[in-house]
Amino acid sequence: MATARRDGYVGQMKLRLLIDTCVWLDLTKDPRHLPVLDALFAMTEADEVQLIVPQIVLDEFARNRDRVMASSRASLSSHFKRVKDAVVQFAPEDGRDDLIRQLNEVDHRIATGGEAVNEAVGLIEKLFVTTEPVPVSDSIKARAADRAIAKVAPFHRQINGIGDAIIIETYADALSERQDDDVLAFVTHNIHDFSQKGADTRLPHPDLALLFDGVHSRYSTNLGALMSEFASDLIEEITFDREYSQESRALSEILEAEDKITTQIWYGRKWGIIDAVESGREKKVPREVWEAASRDEQRGMIVDEIWDGMIAAMKRAEEQYPDELGPWSDFEWGMLSGKLSAIRWVLGDEWDMLDT
Repeated sequence: MATARRDGYVGQMKLRLLIDTCVWLDLTKDPRHLPVLDALFAMTEADEVQLIVPQIVLDEFARNRDRVMASSRASLSSHFKRVKDAVVQFAPEDGRDDLIRQLNEVDHRIATGGEAVNEAVGLIEKLFVTTEPVPVSDSIKARAADRAIAKVAPFHRQINGIGDAIIIETYADALSERQDDDVLAFVTHNIHDFSQKGADTRLPHPDLALLFDGVHSRYSTNLGALMSEFASDLIEEITFDREYSQESRALSEILEAEDKITTQIWYGRKWGIIDAVESGREKKVPREVWEAASRDEQRGMIVDEIWDGMIAAMKRAEEQYPDELGPWSDFEWGMLSGKLSAIRWVLGDEWDMLDT
């Protein structure tokens, strides 16, 4: 049994974790998370950690696992294709064929499932069978429905949050059964539905704050940091054993992030145009009317075909990034703008390049 390391914990205790589906899925995407999974598995086997796994989490993971794995492979394959194209175009002829053959071998291993994502998924599925899944009881369903009626988190964003509500109510049930000095923790990356809005997203939403005292019940958006509080030596040892080193992110991952944030900012800006039209500050007009107008008049107009194209593009964005397009607080707008500026600087643009 692990000994508590953090101020406020006394004696022997067990860490009981309810890990949200989004965290499990994110853990499959990056090989740098493998030491955390290794440590989690070791602590589970040693009965120092017990997982709380709602049935809905199992179902959501199973439903999305193949998509995430395919996306990871596609991203890696796309990156290697760019590398191979660069080798063909710029590498000296001497040794180029051998280099291409080596890259083809790596690409083949990715395509046949030898990359870290398969190992991560395997570890996660082994972890799932270490405990009995928690079914969705009638009581949990009723309390989740009450949250929907009251429009409290995770229903505060006018979206269907029934799955999230079932997960948090499952955690509430587990907390009510806490034994002795055990520490419970809810870990999620879904800061929009569970965290404070427009403030410190490491803290729970006020509607959920009573569930977390910060000592025996913890709210976390970073599983690695939480695990390090209880098993820092173990994680360091496992990390060393894997000969882990910090590496730069793949270009494909950077470009994917740029595309997503660009779309989020672009989408949010378009609501300003929609508001202007709906309030009458701007008018939709046929192209011939716009062309016949003066420049001053044109500033208060939008061509109807451009409007239709904008609405169609917004719908495509909603399909590509469901529930990830705002609305944003001023704080979140600042974070998005800063992220896009930083990514574009890395890719060669000047600072503060925020065109969409």
